[in-house]
Amino acid sequence: MAGPTTAQRGGRKPAAESGRTRPPGAGGPGRLRLRGRRLLILVLAVAVVLVSGGIWALYGSTWLRAERVRTSGVRVLTRDQVESAAAVPIGAPLISVDTTAVENRLRNKLPRIDSVTVTRSWPHTISLKVTERKPVLLMKSSGKYTEVDAKGVRFDTVDSAPKGVPLLELTADQSPSHLRFGTDRLRVEAVRVAGELPSAVAAETLFVRVRSYDSISLELTGHRVVTWGSSEFGPAKAHTLIALMKADPKASRFDVSAPTAPAASGS
Repeated sequence: MAGPTTAQRGGRKPAAESGRTRPPGAGGPGRLRLRGRRLLILVLAVAVVLVSGGIWALYGSTWLRAERVRTSGVRVLTRDQVESAAAVPIGAPLISVDTTAVENRLRNKLPRIDSVTVTRSWPHTISLKVTERKPVLLMKSSGKYTEVDAKGVRFDTVDSAPKGVPLLELTADQSPSHLRFGTDRLRVEAVRVAGELPSAVAAETLFVRVRSYDSISLELTGHRVVTWGSSEFGPAKAHTLIALMKADPKASRFDVSAPTAPAASGS
């Protein structure tokens, strides 16, 4: 008796017999790996071209060169002074300009500069944003005036006193506080007082007089005198002084050395 046929046994026919063939272009795993390698090589080649072109554009071409300097924020300094001190390498690739070095040159050469920000403004400009120091006190010596800012930095010496900046008178040579604190410390205390004055009062202050650490006074326009005391509690004293001036605008003497117990007289 004949055994079961192939179909009956569940066997499969060869591909040729079943009528199924590989689709055109299918080359198996080896061909797929070859395609992948070719695609990777193409991507890498494109990337190299783009990177090389970018580097050339930044460093080798004339498209992105430093051609001008733009300066803002100057008040006393001139743009020419700032740009000369900055020494930006005109014609160099903009990307290669060392902005930190430019900032350092400006601070070292121009002490009047408190802060400066140097930025690249594409495609051709270096921008310098300057903040100048503001004098809160003047020190007179040999007919000239040294400007001192609110941080106690002596940043410039000028021939004429700027308007609205008080002059320091330090007369503490024989006082015990001078022996204890020294001239520099007392000068710092005077700067602290001047720096905490309200703008309206600062504009009318002619002198800041220091006789000792806790004996600081102001001379205002109109022969008005303010007893300030030490530099402690400056904001409270400033607030109290403004209130006293409003309450008694004709007074010529004000005492805010104890801001909780102020006094005005001479009206």
